[in-house]
Amino acid sequence: MNSLYEFDRVFLQSSGRLIGVDEAGRGSLAGPVVIAAVILDFTNNIEGINDSKKLKPDNREKLFEQIIQSAISYKIVEVDSNYIDKYNILQATLKGMFDAVTTIAQPPDLCLIDGNKIPDNIPCYTKCIIHGDALSASIAAASILAKVHRDRLMKTLDKYFPLYGFAKHKGYGTAQHLNALKLYGPCSIHRKTFAPIAQMIDQTAL
Repeated sequence: MNSLYEFDRVFLQSSGRLIGVDEAGRGSLAGPVVIAAVILDFTNNIEGINDSKKLKPDNREKLFEQIIQSAISYKIVEVDSNYIDKYNILQATLKGMFDAVTTIAQPPDLCLIDGNKIPDNIPCYTKCIIHGDALSASIAAASILAKVHRDRLMKTLDKYFPLYGFAKHKGYGTAQHLNALKLYGPCSIHRKTFAPIAQMIDQTAL
């Protein structure tokens, strides 16, 4: 039996409908942060669900399709770089979590969120789970939805901004990405408040 499903079933003993929430892209230098919420069907376990970071890309893609086909409900929310720059990445992530939970088609009774921060005014009992994507099937499923959705989006954005290599590094601060930033400067989807982009802008302003 999958231990991640067993973790969730402990909560289901006192809750009718369980939702898992996770994000992808918090540490990226470009593009949105993506938040996913999912209500799994616990009568139809999905083999291989795990923390998205522990899965190979091909496996994540397959599991993404299985999750969206079999889940009772799911929601994926993007919060763009402009919002991140205006309010900071934590507030952008909390907004995305709130929007995902409150707009999902089937209202939950209990919400499990990866990490240690809970958005204000979530309309159900909510519990933070540190490293929840490695413990909870629901959070792990949300991590897969968020990661695959964001990776696909960054591959699309790479076509509009081909100088930076977004399809390869997904906006994270790799040597290739940092070198491109030095050569070309930031584009419209870069997070201008994130180091080293903020430092680059400050130096240009001098």
